[in-house]
Amino acid sequence: MALFLSPPKLVLLAVHLAVKADIDSLTSLAAHRGSVLRKELLLRILLTYLPETLRSSDYVTLIEHIERGDFPESQLDSTENEQKHEIDVSSVESLTEEEAIKKVKKLRLLPLSSPEAPSTAEVAADDTTSLFLLRRSYKVDEEAGLLTELPALLAPFLDHSPAIRSLLLSTILPLLRRNCEYYPNEPIPYTLAAFQRLPERTIANVLLSQTGAREEDYGQIGRDLKGMIAPWTLNRKRWNNKGQESGSAEGLTPRGPDTDEDLCPGWNQVLRWLTANASKNWRVAANAFDQWEGPQSVDLGGILGGGEETQLNDEQRRHLDWTYAQAALASTYLISNASIEALEGAYAILNRAVIITNQDPLPPLQNAVGLLAPLAEQVDGIVASPKNVTYLRNDFLDSSNVLTWPTETSTAFCQALIISAFILTRAGSPCTLRRVGELALLQDEREQKAEALKLIHALANQGPKTDDKFWMKARDEILWLRDWGAEDAWGATDSRPKGIFSQLKKEFLEVEFLKALLTNTRYALAKSIYEDSVERPLDEKVLKDAVFSTAMTAYDNASNPNRTRGGLKKCDDIIKAFPNTISKSDPVAQKIEALLQATHALSEFRLVLKQGEPFTPVVLRVHADPISIIDRILEQNPKSYIRLHDLLDLGARMVKAGLIATTKTPASKQQHSSYTAATISPEEEEKQRLTAERRITAMCIDAALTEDDFETAYSYILNRLSSPPSSRNRSSTPSTVVIEDDYSWKAALQAGKYRRTSRTVRPTHLGTNASANPEIRHLEQRIECLSTALRIAPTPTLQEILNAFRRAEEELDSALKAEEEAEDAWDAAGDSMHGHHGGGQRVPGAFGTPPGGGGTRQHISATGIGSGGSSAAAAAARSAKSSSDSRHQQLKHKQTEEAPMSLFDLSRASVLSAQKNLSALSSLQRVAGGLGGHLGGVAGGLSGSVGGLVGGFTSSSSNTTTNAAGRNSLSSDRDRDMMRPGSRGSTSTAGGMTNSFYSDGTGGGEEGNGGGGQQGRVRKRDQLREAAMGTLVSGVGWLVGAPAPAPTHSQAQGGNGNNGHRREE
Repeated sequence: MALFLSPPKLVLLAVHLAVKADIDSLTSLAAHRGSVLRKELLLRILLTYLPETLRSSDYVTLIEHIERGDFPESQLDSTENEQKHEIDVSSVESLTEEEAIKKVKKLRLLPLSSPEAPSTAEVAADDTTSLFLLRRSYKVDEEAGLLTELPALLAPFLDHSPAIRSLLLSTILPLLRRNCEYYPNEPIPYTLAAFQRLPERTIANVLLSQTGAREEDYGQIGRDLKGMIAPWTLNRKRWNNKGQESGSAEGLTPRGPDTDEDLCPGWNQVLRWLTANASKNWRVAANAFDQWEGPQSVDLGGILGGGEETQLNDEQRRHLDWTYAQAALASTYLISNASIEALEGAYAILNRAVIITNQDPLPPLQNAVGLLAPLAEQVDGIVASPKNVTYLRNDFLDSSNVLTWPTETSTAFCQALIISAFILTRAGSPCTLRRVGELALLQDEREQKAEALKLIHALANQGPKTDDKFWMKARDEILWLRDWGAEDAWGATDSRPKGIFSQLKKEFLEVEFLKALLTNTRYALAKSIYEDSVERPLDEKVLKDAVFSTAMTAYDNASNPNRTRGGLKKCDDIIKAFPNTISKSDPVAQKIEALLQATHALSEFRLVLKQGEPFTPVVLRVHADPISIIDRILEQNPKSYIRLHDLLDLGARMVKAGLIATTKTPASKQQHSSYTAATISPEEEEKQRLTAERRITAMCIDAALTEDDFETAYSYILNRLSSPPSSRNRSSTPSTVVIEDDYSWKAALQAGKYRRTSRTVRPTHLGTNASANPEIRHLEQRIECLSTALRIAPTPTLQEILNAFRRAEEELDSALKAEEEAEDAWDAAGDSMHGHHGGGQRVPGAFGTPPGGGGTRQHISATGIGSGGSSAAAAAARSAKSSSDSRHQQLKHKQTEEAPMSLFDLSRASVLSAQKNLSALSSLQRVAGGLGGHLGGVAGGLSGSVGGLVGGFTSSSSNTTTNAAGRNSLSSDRDRDMMRPGSRGSTSTAGGMTNSFYSDGTGGGEEGNGGGGQQGRVRKRDQLREAAMGTLVSGVGWLVGAPAPAPTHSQAQGGNGNNGHRREE
């Protein structure tokens, strides 16, 4: 029936079958009624009414038959075909012709070409199949969103039209992979038509928006570039007219005036994306260049049947390759991460650029660093010019950038920079490729020096302590960084090195490396390189300076002042590591040795200069006034002032080490070169030593006074300050060494002002000429201190010292006067006791009254000594009393009338006082002589012994009085005590004559005479023995409270015995 329908009904039936998606019936209908259902009409019906959700594979065969114009059914019999394909015509069978015509007129069939479909504009109007396929593709995407159905629809027709090929490969395939395959969870919100209308740069950014966004997707970066970017760039429409010239590349260069970044804006944006990621996340760029071999590597998914042919000519492909290599070089410079891994990634990127441009592949980075191949010859002056430093910051993708355009020179330069940065970073001094490039191009000596020092210090701090191979390799690397492997005898025309340390002298690098070796205790290796080698890298003077500087650095870094540990031990070992270069007699070595000794001496004391900070050796070296540290030692270590000898030795070592008070700031003193180079003359050193000695002595005196040890301070003043300073230098004499001593007189003055308190340390002994009164003795010592201060003080300060001297002398005079008054009162009390002895008063220190005896003194009878002896003793006592009273009156009168006005007046007063004391001594001697004469008459043998004892006493008393001329009243009082009964000083006279002057009976003389007649004769030796024993008991017994000895038989008969003895004689 369908074969006999009118044309309007056939059209309506075809529309009905298209709506129902009855492809088989529609195919049969088109095969038998092709005259009515022409190609364009049938395609328009399919375009308008065929459902967009229908799978492309269901109707693509129909499109192919329509395109070819041959249907398999046309070859069949009409009756058999109709039976085989029964077409339902019920939808149009009941319609009249008029109704069918009206409905046909109401059909709104879509045109095959439309401005809404961008690709249709590129197809000729008579190419209805291409127009249908393009229009159908846009409709399927817009109406159904079935972008995945389009490859099956268009793939059979790739060769039919370039427009279909371009749409499928350059637009549909990248968009399909972006939204449906690679990142279905983050699709881009663009239809096929909208996506195709986007600017080229935007399309590149949209396609790569998710590439490398997550770390787990780093392995898919190459996939994205191959599957989306590479196919997208195959479209010739991406290229400007310059790129659409003849495919022949003959006569053209990859870099010339016609090379422009706008040649392919989309591709240029891809390169910018690569370089941008290199600066932000180098791993993305490294993976991109590692996984994508270049624009020639395209993944079309087998659509072309494995041919993978492109639409680009040779010049376009060459442009893509070279710009891709330039982006690789630019990415290496833009990597801002200074790590070993980042540098290895940069080296891999560089190797990609080398391979793309058909250069020799680079060896692995570790091998290249190990070989240190010479690269300086491959780097010409054009690339290494300072003006090219701007290309390290800008215009990375510009064709005029000589650093990023992939030539053999630029790649060699980049390789040298990567190796240099790798050496720095591996050693512990991280450095980016751009930073290394600036060092090589700018050739700033200060910057290069800073980076070299940073590298060597990193080696010193992190290098192994025992691996000599490591240090030998490190030295080779440092020297390679200076010239990138160029020979020293390079040629006069181009002898300037081109490394990152090109502006530094080789000597400087050798010196700094030597310091690193010494810092890491590689003494044997340093000695073998710089002292024992035939060609010594350093001169002797330079070697010495380097060793001294390193030793001082070790000293400054020390935390323990003990020279057998830590930094001080290292300092000592460094000096001794080069015995052939640095001898013990070297002045600087001696200076450092003195510094070590001084510092070690400080370790014996507790020392804190700042609260909470322990003392470190560097504080001593940079201290503005090192000698003042001894003052802190005295403050923090009790009784340390008694170690004066040790402290003086410490001060001498400080001076020997050059640690003297200067006007230099601590910052300037920290310079090792200035310390080791600074020397002073022997005369100046001796002057500084003497000054330090006086100053330290004054410090110890002040410390002793602070701790109330006046005796030690007094001893230091008399023994250390009273004499002129002595020089240790044999060539100098005290007359030639003049020092400015502003410390000694102040210390002596402070000692002179010191007042004795209860906390004052008591003296261990008084001395031979010292007063027994501690107050008087202290005042005398103060006056001696002030006298020393007067001798050594400068003239402007004498008035202050004289005032203190006058006050001390006044205090001494007052103390002497008080002592004399006390002595006078004691004498008066004793005299009054003698006069009223019978009234029951007792003499202080007297023993109990013997039984049967009174308290009155008995004189010797005329038989013995007689009244002459009594008269002589009384006369001697009165003479001593008169002399003492006269002396007291004169002294009082002198004290009231005379006041010393100067040092000369004081001396004259002392002489006068000594002359007055001599008269008292002479009277005492006369009394002692008279007593000795009378005692000599008692017995010949006894008189010799007693006379000698009395003579010895008087001699001792005379010497004591003469030596103590300044203590007038005290000496006279001692003389007076000798005449007092029971006194210690009167042992020889009163003690020996106890039985003569103090008799137990009232009539001793008569009784003695009578007794002598009744008793027998006594032998002479018995008399001498008894007299000697009586003398000892009388003289010593009162000390222990013993009673007076009873008179013996010989004493009772003393008169007869004496007379008998005389008669015998």
